[in-house]
Amino acid sequence: MKSAQSSQKPQSISSTEIPATFNLSPLIRVTLLGLYVALTAPLPLLPQTDGVAIPPKWLWFGIGLGFIALYGALSERVIVTETDIQVTYPAWVPRLLRKGWVLPWAEVKALKPRSTGQGGLVYYFVSQAEQAYLLPMRVAGFSRLVRLVQEKTGIDTSDVRPLAQPWMYLTLLGLTLLLLVVDSWTIWTALSLTA
Repeated sequence: MKSAQSSQKPQSISSTEIPATFNLSPLIRVTLLGLYVALTAPLPLLPQTDGVAIPPKWLWFGIGLGFIALYGALSERVIVTETDIQVTYPAWVPRLLRKGWVLPWAEVKALKPRSTGQGGLVYYFVSQAEQAYLLPMRVAGFSRLVRLVQEKTGIDTSDVRPLAQPWMYLTLLGLTLLLLVVDSWTIWTALSLTA
């Protein structure tokens, strides 16, 4: 457990760095949006079976809504100020879909690691009221965010690493592009058969 009473002195951060805004990494956003398109775009063109025919226009409508929902979820922003850290989403994203949070620095009691089902580590801020807040780990500039957390809380963050390394998302992006090529061929074949 990492606590605010850490003996290691944090690095000094320039006051010009605050307030700071961290958006989700563009690599992660492009990869996940591309994967969504690759997995769903061919669906309206596939033959309908089992006697349940869904009109393609409704499938396109559903895919469009899903894309908007995913884009909203991937619009997460982390804002660090002198007094707090907050996770926000654009005003057009319904709170039912994604809810942000605000945690004053004075309320941060500790930063605790938790293992994920895939064997990785995520970190949670623990407040004085024992509430947990997930440290956003997929933002661009994560190392700078971690330095600011150390500066504002006094918690040693030297062991905190991103959940996924860029090479993992680059690999997924490469596979997504390959899938999009296959999708393009599938869609072209389907359209040429119906012509």
